[in-house]
Amino acid sequence: MTSTHDWVPGLRALREYHRQWLGSDVIAGLSVAAVAVPIGIAYAQLAGFRSESGLYSALFPLLAYAVFGTSKQLIINPDSAACAIVAATLAPLAAGDPIRYADLSVTLAILVGVLCIVGGLLHLGVLANFLSRPILTGYMNGIALSILVGQLGPLFGFTVSGDGFFRRVASFVSHLNDTHVITLATGVGLFILLRAIQHTAPRIPAPLVVVAVAIAAAYALDLQQQGVAVVGAVPGGFPVPRLPTSVALSELGPLALSACGIVLVSFCSMMPTARGFAAKNGYRIDANQDFIALGVSNLAAGLGQGFVVSGADSRTAVGDAAGGKTQVTSLVAAAAIAAVLVFLTPPLAYLPKTALAAIVVSAVIGLFDLAPLGGYYRVSRVEFCLSIVATLGVITLGVLPGILIAVGLALLKLISLAANPHDAVLGIIDDPTGGYASDDPAARRIPGLTIYRYNGPIVFFNADHFKDRVRAVVAETTPSWLLIDAGSTLVLDVTGAEALEALRTELAGQGIALAIARPHGLLLMMLERSGLSERIGVHHLFPTVRDGTQTYLREQSVVRLSAGGG
Repeated sequence: MTSTHDWVPGLRALREYHRQWLGSDVIAGLSVAAVAVPIGIAYAQLAGFRSESGLYSALFPLLAYAVFGTSKQLIINPDSAACAIVAATLAPLAAGDPIRYADLSVTLAILVGVLCIVGGLLHLGVLANFLSRPILTGYMNGIALSILVGQLGPLFGFTVSGDGFFRRVASFVSHLNDTHVITLATGVGLFILLRAIQHTAPRIPAPLVVVAVAIAAAYALDLQQQGVAVVGAVPGGFPVPRLPTSVALSELGPLALSACGIVLVSFCSMMPTARGFAAKNGYRIDANQDFIALGVSNLAAGLGQGFVVSGADSRTAVGDAAGGKTQVTSLVAAAAIAAVLVFLTPPLAYLPKTALAAIVVSAVIGLFDLAPLGGYYRVSRVEFCLSIVATLGVITLGVLPGILIAVGLALLKLISLAANPHDAVLGIIDDPTGGYASDDPAARRIPGLTIYRYNGPIVFFNADHFKDRVRAVVAETTPSWLLIDAGSTLVLDVTGAEALEALRTELAGQGIALAIARPHGLLLMMLERSGLSERIGVHHLFPTVRDGTQTYLREQSVVRLSAGGG
């Protein structure tokens, strides 16, 4: 029976909490907040929102995931990839209207939240394994390139226009003469400071230090009067939850499509992080419950006037490195961000936008994952090409089409693997138990008996391939018996059954008996329902390959004895 703790794992964590963990969790929570505040503001700018929206999006999901999530370390916060998708989705629909932009953002976050919750309830946590690592790597590299180009304008002090990666690059190059030197110098200096701190003192919250330095410099040097753009006034306090009022029904279609892409990419990129830190700290997570937790976190973000959120690798790593033991880390971080909203928003008005660009660029560098590409190239040229195509899809067609390309590539890969599975002609390895079938070249072949294994389903899209392979094997081995090892063939559909019947008839015409070993599951059920088991004959259906082999050898002995007696 499902208990409340199964639905709300945070309650169990609090009941089982040890007081000696509190010090570590408090330090970790403050460390997470120190990084989450500047990154939240930076990602709000990236997604086209006001700075306070980034703080709301950093605050409320922390509370939601701490209650509903199963990872003790994972931090749910604004994510660069999700922000890029949000900006690409909302900008054309809002047409420059900030109120419409906010309403569309709330709607998108709610749609993402609902889809995640439904996915968790339907036990679709297996989607975490849907996008292969090479495809996900290629997609994230494309996102990183797109974000990087989008930050060049704020970093150099001018506006970069145009849609798409290459148009933005062209616009950037054409406007280089408009570079605002003080803005660029400020941004580059802060970027160097940020990277230096991260490399020399990784335990120090570098983004917070950079923000403090940038605010102090802007105030002391009056950078705004020298043409350096700043964030401006940031409202203090908490937002009033509200539902969107200006979203038309016709806009729900494109929003829902984007929501599906965000769900897939966010969940697939979040779960490796959650599983990795769970393995490091010696516990397991529930993918389906975390799917629900991600949904609740997005509902909290949307209703709190924020935007879509996901698993945040950098903030999760900060919390773990600071010694965070449980979800209390997220609660402490949320309290610290709330304190910033209440007491510390006035100084944020002086924060230069070029500082935010420096923070985003630094974070995006961490998104690039070029090292595995060499491994993909050496191990599988096909997977390497899929990774490159995913990257090119994002930077040439855009973020949203890039999602569809990534999903399409994943589906094509699955279909290709299922349509052309590995197969083998088996022999017998002799051992004290009586021997077993193997595709080892040293395995003993039995004259007149071909043992064939097809490592995949036999269904509509590969039935012809299966028939062609069987014909080729029969032509090479010229058996009197074809024994199919069906242990790896889990599924047989109507088309596959018809293909098997056609082969049985064809082989019978050549004087070759068809036998099947280890039929089970859906394959056995389809054999019985289609009548194939009767036409093949129950005496040619065997529980193991060894049984089929021994039956063949007995029949051959009888034939030889009969021939000798004759």
